[in-house]
Amino acid sequence: MDADRKGRRDESPRQRLQGELRELRQLRELRVREGNTPRADSGSTARTKLDQPRTSRPGLITLPSYDPEAFAKLSERIARFLGTGRFIVWMTVFIVIWVLWNTLLPGSYRFDSYPFIFLTLVLSLQASYAAPLILLAQNRQDNRDRVNMEQDRARSDRNIADTEYLTREVAALRQGLGEVATRDFIRSELQALLKDLDGQRESADML
Repeated sequence: MDADRKGRRDESPRQRLQGELRELRQLRELRVREGNTPRADSGSTARTKLDQPRTSRPGLITLPSYDPEAFAKLSERIARFLGTGRFIVWMTVFIVIWVLWNTLLPGSYRFDSYPFIFLTLVLSLQASYAAPLILLAQNRQDNRDRVNMEQDRARSDRNIADTEYLTREVAALRQGLGEVATRDFIRSELQALLKDLDGQRESADML
């Protein structure tokens, strides 16, 4: 080390800086190697880090995972397409082309001759897949309707509570206004007071 330091004193500042950077890289590589190699005691497993969440251990058989929300959206799209006239038209065109292909063309070009067993299989597969997709779309629509109904019920409850509060406030205002002197009442009282004054004045003049 002393020899290295003496050699560094004789080097230029640029070479000295490059040597220090080289040592820092070596130290960093050593730390990375020490951090990556787990230190386990004899007879005990390596300790996991406490600042990281524990993940499930992969088993022997890992099943493929999928997003149920994305699959439900896809099922809704397919169900909406199956319930349109465009699907009926395309399905009719497909069946007509299939039947004409396997009826009018020569035998070497036919792949499903009469009674069209392969076409029957394709249609049955399409129906077997279409039914559960439609059920999935209906379940999603039922969940959406249930959420909408709950929101409508909560909104109607709030409207009823607001209406009852406004009704009580209007009744309290009506009672308060019944005890307040109105303009007509004050006018009638003043007119009666003027009549009394006029009567007293006439009686005083007669005396």
